[in-house]
Order: sequence, then structure tokens, then C-alpha cells
Amino acid sequence: MNLYFECKSGISGDMSVGALLDLGASKEKLDRALSSMKLENEFQYEITKKSINSIMTTDFNVILPNTHHHHHEHRNLLDVNKIIDKSDMSEKAKELAEKIFKIVAEAEAEVHGKDVNEIHFHEVGAIDSIADIVSFAVLFDDINPEKVYFSTLTEGQGYVECAHGRLPVPAPAVCKIAEKYKLPMRFTDNDGEMVTPTGAAIAASLYTGEKLPEEFIINKTGYGAGKRPYKSPILRVMLINEKGE
Repeated sequence: MNLYFECKSGISGDMSVGALLDLGASKEKLDRALSSMKLENEFQYEITKKSINSIMTTDFNVILPNTHHHHHEHRNLLDVNKIIDKSDMSEKAKELAEKIFKIVAEAEAEVHGKDVNEIHFHEVGAIDSIADIVSFAVLFDDINPEKVYFSTLTEGQGYVECAHGRLPVPAPAVCKIAEKYKLPMRFTDNDGEMVTPTGAAIAASLYTGEKLPEEFIINKTGYGAGKRPYKSPILRVMLINEKGE
């Protein structure tokens, strides 16, 4: 069984988690992994169904307490890896989560001209990135596909507001990841960010450059909901078999 990520409406961490849950990946494994991190004071999460353009999707929503911006921890990559190492998930899931974080941290380090261990976690993407990346790694490992294919990553234009101020779209970290891992991209006239650094890092961690087979059988389709207010914030992920398999 193979996975195809159709990124015509971009890709982000929460969209990827939602799509894999929609495909039927184990919510029990996800709950176990997230509760084992012992970060309940820093975030909660909810999984709901949401209609976008009349398509029923799965929405993975990380909820931060109101005090988050005043009291959040500043963690570097080593701190994040310690949290992952102690979590209740498979070794393969831990390896994938750490790989995705490393891709984001290295891109941020290059953009900011710092050593990778100087990049603090609010720059790597705040507490919701821990939830998104760990969740994705656990669910991907549960599905355990043989091959993974990606469409071209579709991005918007304009600007995005973040901790560093107003940044052009694609965000500099997204450009750096796409450049380093040779991710195919295209730009649209959608106003705003469609590919987040976490989304780009997920793609980079799994991208092989292998082309989707000309013919295949779709076994199941998952729809992950995005939060951004553009035309169709949905990530579609398909479980496929090559014809004849």
C-alpha cells in the first residue's frame, strides 16, 4: 500500500494529521503518544469533522491556553528531541518526528544565521508544532506505507505575520527547505500562506522524487482540514496500489 499526498491546496502540519486520521490511522496511538509527552498544561487538542466547500474533512485542532504567549517554554532542538525520546511511540515514529524537526530547525538556523542548537522552539514553530509533528509521525507509522508520492506543492503569495514580524510568502524557511530538498513548487494568486514550514518539512522528510504511477487503484481517500482563509484549504491524501499489485 502506498500514499499519495495531493498538495494542490498546499500542505501544513494540521492538514496532514487530519488527512491521515480521515484515512483511518489510529486515534488511540495518537492519544497515547500525546498524553505521554506530559504537556497538558501547554496544549490541548480536538479532532472534529468539518465541511469545507461541501466536502467532509477531519480537522485536527491544537488549542493553546490564553497565557501561552506570556509563559511558553523556549526549547531548542535538543529539548524537543528529549520530549520525543520519552514519548510512548514506536522507534520509527520517533525517528520520523526527529527528522522533521531537524529539517525545520536547520532551515530556520540558516535563515537567521544561527547555529541549529541556538534556534529556540518558538522559532521552530511553537508548541503546536510539537503536537502536529509528533501526531503526524505516529499516524504515518501506523499506516506504514511502502512508498510515498507527492504532487507539486502549491503556494500562495503576499505576506504572513509571525513572531519575527511580516514575512513574504513563501516564508523564508519554506524556501530554504524547498531549495535543499528539491521539492517541486508552484505559485498561485491565492493571497496568503498555503505551505507552512511544518508542511514543507513533512514533505521533505518523505519526498523521494519518484513519480506517481500512470495508473493506480485508489483504496481510500482522506481529507485534512486547513485553517487558512483561502479558496479550498484541504489536503487530500490517498491510499493507492499500483495496477496489478
